[in-house]
Amino acid sequence: MHITQHTDYALRVLIYLGTNEERLVTIQEIANRFAVSRNHLMKVVSRLIRGGYVDGLRGKGGGLRLACPATTIVVGDVMRHMESGMDLVECFGKNSTCILDPDCQLKLALSEALAAFLKVLDGVTLADLLGKSERAILHVLRPVLAIPK
Repeated sequence: MHITQHTDYALRVLIYLGTNEERLVTIQEIANRFAVSRNHLMKVVSRLIRGGYVDGLRGKGGGLRLACPATTIVVGDVMRHMESGMDLVECFGKNSTCILDPDCQLKLALSEALAAFLKVLDGVTLADLLGKSERAILHVLRPVLAIPK
């Protein structure tokens, strides 16, 4: 599975905003921090705003912030929102030309793999990525305190 640069940047933006919750952050600041194109980042942020993940405040003193708590932003949902298509191979699309398509076991295996990939990401929130969730805290403390899984 390969995620697009668009999705990669979206996750970076969310993580950056999550680590700077106490203030508004500008697109230019994020672009500088990650050394990415401001114009490309504007498209990413626009899509995050439309998805309800980010609030954008215009004007002097404006900027970006998370639109909801980090504990409610599910990484799997962000992936689905940002990726225009999750077709791993040509036969996943509507216009498949593969002669094996009707009974292809590879397609079935890849479908199951994609579902498993997304299931893992559905169990991860932005708070987990920031180390601010109970799950993340337990991950760190479990070996130290010998807490069973």
